[in-house]
Amino acid sequence: MGLGKQAKTLTRKQIEMVSQYLRNRRSGLRNQTVFLLSVKSGLRAKEIAELKWSMVLNSDGEVGDTIHLTDNASKGKGGRIVPLNSDVKAVLSVLYDEAVATMSAFDCEEHVSDTKVIKTERADSTTAQVIVNMFQGWYRDLGLVGCSSHTGRRTFITETAKKVSTVGGSLRDIQVMVGHSSLNTTQRYIDYDTDAQRKVVSLL
Repeated sequence: MGLGKQAKTLTRKQIEMVSQYLRNRRSGLRNQTVFLLSVKSGLRAKEIAELKWSMVLNSDGEVGDTIHLTDNASKGKGGRIVPLNSDVKAVLSVLYDEAVATMSAFDCEEHVSDTKVIKTERADSTTAQVIVNMFQGWYRDLGLVGCSSHTGRRTFITETAKKVSTVGGSLRDIQVMVGHSSLNTTQRYIDYDTDAQRKVVSLL
């Protein structure tokens, strides 16, 4: 969805509603991982589809604290390092254990690391369009009008922008995390908050 007509962002309550909905459905763990990679890691549909275990595993062969997204898995030169939110790390860890358990006796964890994180029931990988369709179906079923595969990314950018100054960061840090070449693009993703505007003016 182009920036001219931006996808809506999600509230904390809506994020939990979507998570609960996905947990109770078929392929719940995989689908919840897809959702959280969007809303709590800011990944694009293409990046979710292209994500390999090698990009999230640390030197001990466990899910680490960051995603090392390569350029070819992203948009243009969008490769970057994204810190892992604890909720994302938790679902990735369980999904990884399942991936290792399903490998044959002739395979090993090294082979798992070269495989895609998100698979379908019929294939060992998926596409950006399939991920886009997943989001459309989920939001449609939940009556979340105006939401799309870009909703999670916009939510991530908006929410981190609200909090980054409290930890000594800036919008530049958000720009790097989400792989925007221009700070202006990052700013255009952020929802404004009239209540916050009133509060900050009152502090002057």
